[in-house]
Amino acid sequence: MGSTVNLKNRIKEANLQKLKQQSAFKNFVTWFEIPAYNHYRSVAFFNYIYGIEITTVELNGFAMGFFPVESGIGGAIVTGHGCVPSEIGPLIYLNGGDDLNNVLSKVNEAGGRVVMEKTFLSETAGYFALFIDSEGNRLALHSKY
Repeated sequence: MGSTVNLKNRIKEANLQKLKQQSAFKNFVTWFEIPAYNHYRSVAFFNYIYGIEITTVELNGFAMGFFPVESGIGGAIVTGHGCVPSEIGPLIYLNGGDDLNNVLSKVNEAGGRVVMEKTFLSETAGYFALFIDSEGNRLALHSKY
């Protein structure tokens, strides 16, 4: 009886491991879009706080400003029908670089609002902060230090 129960437990554990391997993604986020009412104000906001240059393409009544990335997860600022900024709903954590304060310190000056200063999570998780962008979206920053 004990060996049957033990065998069933091993089969169950093997099936769980197989499911975990099949569903393990490198990243759960593959793309993000930040809605904006005023596309060029939003592009200017992110260009300023990150010190980047976002490229905008207009197509079929939508404007998309693409964040410059060399590899990994990309995203865009999107303006058009149905693109409504919000302080509620899903929260996107943007890369804060080596120290998120470098980006966070520019938020207010760029027309946004810091709602939670740099906050320690743990030694392994690092730090995060929350802010509202120029369009009213609630976003987060994350950094290891």
